[in-house]
Amino acid sequence: MAQRAGATLDSAEFATQTEPFRRELLAHCYRMLGSVDEAEDLVQETYLRAWRSHGGFEGRSSVRTWLYQIATNACLTAVQRRARRPLPSGLAGPGGDPSAPAGAGREAAWLQPVPDALVTPESDDPAAVAVSRESLRLALIASLQYLPPRQRAVLILQEVLGFPAAEVAGMLGMTTTAVKSALQRARARLERALPAADQLTEPAEPEVRALLEGYIAAFENSDAEALKRLLRRDAMLELPPSPTWFTGGEAITHAVAGLGSRGDWRMLPTAANGQPAAAAYLRGADGVYRAYAIVVLTATTTGIARLVVFGDTELFPVFGFPPVLPPAPAASR
Repeated sequence: MAQRAGATLDSAEFATQTEPFRRELLAHCYRMLGSVDEAEDLVQETYLRAWRSHGGFEGRSSVRTWLYQIATNACLTAVQRRARRPLPSGLAGPGGDPSAPAGAGREAAWLQPVPDALVTPESDDPAAVAVSRESLRLALIASLQYLPPRQRAVLILQEVLGFPAAEVAGMLGMTTTAVKSALQRARARLERALPAADQLTEPAEPEVRALLEGYIAAFENSDAEALKRLLRRDAMLELPPSPTWFTGGEAITHAVAGLGSRGDWRMLPTAANGQPAAAAYLRGADGVYRAYAIVVLTATTTGIARLVVFGDTELFPVFGFPPVLPPAPAASR
C-alpha cells in the first residue's frame, strides 16, 4: 500500500502497513547474513529506521519496497563489519579430528540454521511456500556467503524476491546496467559454489518425514544398521563448531560412532531451512537429557545426503525447545 505524499502515519497505521512484512523480511536478512540472531536484530533495526523516517516516505514506491530497501542496506552495513559465516566444508577438505578446536585464523562465527516456523510464509499457496523453502536451503545459504555483499543483495532481490532490475537499482543506489551486470556475475559465482550433491532431487513430503523418523529412531535405539541404511554412501557429516567434516565411509563411521547406547539420546522433530531437522538431547549421569545440537538433514530420493550437526545449544530457544528434558520413565529405559 502506498502512502500519499506528505502524509504522516501514526503508530497504529504504521503497524498495520508494515507488520505483514516482518516474516519475509526476517527470511531476507537471514539469506543476506546466514545468522538467525543477526537477522532478528536487523529486522528490529529496519522497523526502527522505518518508524524514524516514515514522515519522509512520499509513496513513490510500495511500503514493501521501502522496507526492503531499508533492510537490505542495513544488512550491507552489517556484512562489512565481519567475515562471512561458513560451514566446515567451505573451509578445507574433509577429514581430521572432530574434537579438535578451530585453528588459528579460522572464522569463529559459523552459519546458523533458521527454524521454518519463523520464516515460512503464512500462505495458502503451496507453490509460494515451496519457493520460500527452496530459497532457504542450507547449501544455498552457505553458497550465498561466497558472493560479494552487493552481488548477494542483487541476486536475492531479483532471483528470490522478484523485484525488477530498476527497483533494485533504486534500492541500492546503482544503475540498472550495473544491477544486471552484478546479477550475471552472481549467477556464475553461485553456480561454482553450490555443491552438486545438494542439487539432487528431494523426495515427496511423506518420504522426507519417513527419513527423519527413521533417523530419530536409529539414534534413540542405537541401531547402527538402520542408520547405515538411511545414509547415502557419499553422505557428508559436518559438526560445527568443529572445523572438521567427513564424507563417504568416514562420514558414516563417525555418525554411527555417535550412537552410544540405547536411550542415550532423545530427539524431537522440527524443520530448518526448508529441510527436516531434529533437536538432539544427550542423557547425563543423572538421567537428565540436556540440549546437545540441532541436526539438519538433506533428504534425497536415495537417502540422507548430508547431516549438519550444529553444536550450539543457544539455538534451542530459537527453535522453541527447552534446555533440558526430564529422565525417561523407568518402563521406557
